[in-house]
Amino acid sequence: MPEHPRSDHHFASDNTAGICPEAWAALQRANLGREPSYGADAWTQRAGDLIRGIFERPDAEVFFVFNGTAANALALASACQSYHGVIGHEIAHIMVDECGAPGFFTGGATLLPCPGEKAKLEPVAVERVLTRRSDLHFPKARVLSLTQSTEWGTVYRPEEIAALSALARRHGLAVHMDGARFANAVASLAGTGATPADLTWRAGVDVLCCGGTKNGLNSTEAVVFFHPGLACDFAWRGKQAGQLASKMRFASAQWVGVLEDGAWLRHAAHANRMAGRLAALLRAIPGVSLCLEPEVNAVFVRLTQAVAAALEARGWHFHVFIGEDGYRLMCSWDTREDDLQAFAHDLRAVLSTSP
Repeated sequence: MPEHPRSDHHFASDNTAGICPEAWAALQRANLGREPSYGADAWTQRAGDLIRGIFERPDAEVFFVFNGTAANALALASACQSYHGVIGHEIAHIMVDECGAPGFFTGGATLLPCPGEKAKLEPVAVERVLTRRSDLHFPKARVLSLTQSTEWGTVYRPEEIAALSALARRHGLAVHMDGARFANAVASLAGTGATPADLTWRAGVDVLCCGGTKNGLNSTEAVVFFHPGLACDFAWRGKQAGQLASKMRFASAQWVGVLEDGAWLRHAAHANRMAGRLAALLRAIPGVSLCLEPEVNAVFVRLTQAVAAALEARGWHFHVFIGEDGYRLMCSWDTREDDLQAFAHDLRAVLSTSP
């Protein structure tokens, strides 16, 4: 846990947390001496090997980029032409939070939104989108994009991914996974025995954008191709998009730091655990209800605008996320028990004075 005091209260995003100790230490080690540039260094080789080992996929192609938007957009561009369509959940990050980047980097591929309960896609709904039109005047569906964990903090089980991937295969689609919080999903399902491989390529995923930033790293995401054929031009796409780091070791060393001793899953499990404890504290407050049960590190609670404003006036930061009253509280690798207690205390105080 961090040693410095904190004067504000951030549940707005897991992006607000600092760099975790393991990544910080690896950065310091990588800063000693000189290394070849543009990914030809030992750190980048080691990081790629560790990722291939974790996913039990020796032939996986691994690339590092600066952020999730670039990871998603460039991964989709590897599978799409300009006339193609990408099917994803209607509230997925690629649909509503990436400023048209997927369309830009694919040269114009169309995003095809699909509804689904609790932010998850279901085969019946996806097939409805797939079969809605097949004529020459409509984009040809080429990619199915899944978000793991979802925008509402729900998690796909291996069998759910496999069912969606099987449907995608029948229609000639590649499967992309936006795994900005993939570590949280893996940690959430640890008790089921599901492995990273079970949640990706064994279930039919072709390319995973594996998040580092939201799990204690800084400006580094891993794009992991389980279908090597899709990766053939990715290095050039990354360079053209300004995503090739000249001092790549500072991106890849952080992965080495968290992967070598399992810190990536420990931090994700801690964030998930903090969300579970926060949810329990909120349930104990009369009149407070959750939008859904937390599965990872996000808690969605129903608050009136007046209550939310009063909490913000006390220094708490969070966002409305579901409708007009569903507020998201994100926990992270450095969330502390006293953060949770302080929020619950302030919420009780605000509710006691609300009309």
